[in-house]
Amino acid sequence: MLFRKKIDKCCAYCAHAGKVNDEAYICTKKGMVSPGHQCWRFKYDPLKRVPVKNDPTDFSKYDDVDFSL
Repeated sequence: MLFRKKIDKCCAYCAHAGKVNDEAYICTKKGMVSPGHQCWRFKYDPLKRVPVKNDPTDFSKYDDVDFSL
């Protein structure tokens, strides 16, 4: 859920942090931190969230009759 009320406060979603690599973020307030680091200056940035992709639908179980009017 992209815009839910209860958001996990971690640097991966913070507006003050930028990704350096998979194990580290650089924060303008704290310096180098881990992705799960939490601080009281957390400011949520919804553009840093990556939505989960759904599995593609399998249409092979349908016939041509199912798609005709």
